[in-house]
Amino acid sequence: MTHLKFLFQKENYIDAVDPALYGSFIEHMGRAVYSGIYEPGHKSSDEKGYREDVAKLIKELNISTVRYPGGNFVSGYHWRDGIGPQDQRPVRLDYAWLTKETNQFGIHEFAEWAEKNSITPMIAVNLGTGTPQEAGYFIEYCNVKEGTTLSNLRQQHGRHKPYGFKLWCLGNEMDGAWQTCHLDAEDYVKKARETAKILRWVDRDIKLVACGSSSSLQHTFPEWDRIVLEGLYEQVDYLSCHHYFENRTANPQDFLASFVQMDNFIHTIVATADYVKAKLRSKKTMMISFDEWNIWSIDGEPWQDYFTDHKRLYKVAPPILEQRYTFLDALVFGGLMCSLINHCDRVKMASLAQLVNVIAPILTKPGGEAIKQTIFWPFQMVSQFGRGVALRYFARVPVIDTVHGTSKTVQSAAVFNEETQQIAFFALNTDPEKAFDVTFNLEDFGVTSIERHVALYGDELDACNTFEQPDNVIPKILPLSDEGRINKQVSLPSLSWNMVVLNVNQ
Repeated sequence: MTHLKFLFQKENYIDAVDPALYGSFIEHMGRAVYSGIYEPGHKSSDEKGYREDVAKLIKELNISTVRYPGGNFVSGYHWRDGIGPQDQRPVRLDYAWLTKETNQFGIHEFAEWAEKNSITPMIAVNLGTGTPQEAGYFIEYCNVKEGTTLSNLRQQHGRHKPYGFKLWCLGNEMDGAWQTCHLDAEDYVKKARETAKILRWVDRDIKLVACGSSSSLQHTFPEWDRIVLEGLYEQVDYLSCHHYFENRTANPQDFLASFVQMDNFIHTIVATADYVKAKLRSKKTMMISFDEWNIWSIDGEPWQDYFTDHKRLYKVAPPILEQRYTFLDALVFGGLMCSLINHCDRVKMASLAQLVNVIAPILTKPGGEAIKQTIFWPFQMVSQFGRGVALRYFARVPVIDTVHGTSKTVQSAAVFNEETQQIAFFALNTDPEKAFDVTFNLEDFGVTSIERHVALYGDELDACNTFEQPDNVIPKILPLSDEGRINKQVSLPSLSWNMVVLNVNQ
């Protein structure tokens, strides 16, 4: 048994955790929308067709924002296709995912669903096939109260008050050759700058997100980010970044160290942004929107057959990227969430991609039930208790060598919530054999006690939650000994994801 000591001080903090760090993403892709959040006729659906069983699980996740309508989908999407009477909407081919889009769910339905679930929309505009003028018409339709052709059209469609969308993304992954009408960085800057001007002329109160790199593996990273920021620094509020994390070496220890890859990605983007700030003599510090992230085991997934089987192309909402997450995935996921918290001074928004069915924490059956995948649990724990101020701490933790470089065997983060007077400590123990005894030094916080210790541990690495056995992998409450309560000590089981909640000043 190895003993670790963590020292926390009230004034030694990183920054406040923005609630937008716990956002997600819904794209017109696979079954994310149709039979995901929206399924008219389902036994749980309301009169508008929104699945309330799914909404209940989303509420448990405490989702703050949702990015919509894409994703790669947005670069070939015309927002007008999804407005007005549903029986008059066109059916289109989607170039991004080679499916057929019925447009029965559009901007009105998304806004209505978001309001119903107390979610802040993050809207992406089409900078692939779309134009700056069309983006201007889009925000006019959505945000202008009345008195113009497009605002009056919205009212004719039954929405009298504006949607009032305040978060707008200037395209999606325009650095990617896979993107419809991909642009190089210089051309993207020209198009995004003119779009930003029009959007702000229509609504001065909006926040804008520029496209940063879609992966640290892109050959244009981080040069793309430098060029984009030099051209857009004063026009935007956030630079986006995207990254999916894979078990590339089939070595669990390498996979568990994915948080090192995330840390390095964020460090490089922040350094690039700060270089541009200095070069431009700007007084503004650029913040980061990590608005696509998740675990995605690309190789060997059955969905890949979809793109090579021509008989399966251009169907309506076929199952795509419906990854079944394992206990190992949940552990890796928890480590990534710690990284987001530990960078909350610069990463102000994040979007788990995606929310339902498509590489998602929630999985549904058309006409059937909805279940929680393994990654549901670390997200739910952190989004519920990771509200407040992220704390720095002092601790000596053993390290190991991995494909990502030197990695801590215990990856952790801590958040102090002044309102509840609680500290939430989140920790991933990557060691396959050793448990770690952890002692908390909290003298700076006054009298403290441990309220609970919850963990994911003890399962086979490939264990999944299924429709037949939806509770295969669920958190367990660990007992607290009297000694642990007095000395503020817990034990982190080998290969485990942990949340320890401590009460302070009580």
